[in-house]
Formats: sequence, C-alpha cells, structure tokens
Amino acid sequence: MLTVVLECQDQEPELAQTLSVLVAGAVEGLVSDVVVLDHDSRDGTSRVADAAGCRFHSQWDIKDIVRSARGEWLLFVEPGARPQTGWIDEIAEYTALNKLPARFTASRGYRRPFLQRIGRASSPLELGLLLPKKQALAAARSGMRLTEFAKGQKLRKLSSELIPSWVARAAR
Repeated sequence: MLTVVLECQDQEPELAQTLSVLVAGAVEGLVSDVVVLDHDSRDGTSRVADAAGCRFHSQWDIKDIVRSARGEWLLFVEPGARPQTGWIDEIAEYTALNKLPARFTASRGYRRPFLQRIGRASSPLELGLLLPKKQALAAARSGMRLTEFAKGQKLRKLSSELIPSWVARAAR
C-alpha cells in the first residue's frame, strides 16, 4: 500500500488535478491514504482535500506524518503533478520487488522551452519521490520540508511518465 503526501499553499486547482488522478490508484487498492500538508492557504485547498477524503494538516511535524502513514511506501508529489497511464501497475510491481527510492520519468509531451531549461535547477520533487516508509522515518527531521527527502538520494527511474506541476500552474 502507498501513502501519497503533498505539500500545498494556495494551490486548490493544482491539488484537485492531482487528486483526480490518484482516485484510480485508490480504486485499484494501491493508494491507501493521501495526506495534504498545508501552509496557511487562503483558498479552498482544505475543502478539496476534505471532499477527496484526504487527511489535512495545517500544523504538523513531518516525523509524525511519516509515522502515521498507512502505506509501507510514501509517494511525495507536488500539487498539480499527474502520473500518466500505467503508473498504478508499475508502482505496485516496483514496491513489491525493490527497496530503493525511485522517481517518475519526465513526460515527453510537456517539456519546458529550451531557454527555460538552461541554468535552471528543477524542484527536487518535480518528478515525484517514491520512498520506503522505513527510509523516510530514518530521514525525517522536525521542521523539514518534503523536498529535503529527495536531496542526496540515488533514485531509480520508473518508466511511467509524470506531467510536472509547473504545467498546471502555467495553465492558470
């Protein structure tokens, strides 16, 4: 089982897009719970999370969040990111056979323009982060953000593609 964790701030439309894709994973029995960590959003982020049955936290300690995760694996994604076809079967197989963290492959259909890619560091969670719960517990420190879980990790690459969150932000 998989726990999905998202960190939001005023990202209601992006959160809704990501949650709509995760529904299929819940129906298939892969996604056991979704946790939304909020940074004082002033939009409808909390209503979207509540309507989708997510656990919503406006104040949290990441160690407590990881400890309370129902799944044995955690998937950290940015609001607006959308895994593409085949992600459910691939993650189910990957988590059954592997112990190393992984990330999605960048969507071939959504690439930043060339000049925007030059000299620009991408977000550590731009392609998500799939991490065993035990490893997340060992790395979790009070006050840390989700992006810090990805730093220094040697990540395997899943063949499933992910449309990054910047695509949803650009469409606003």
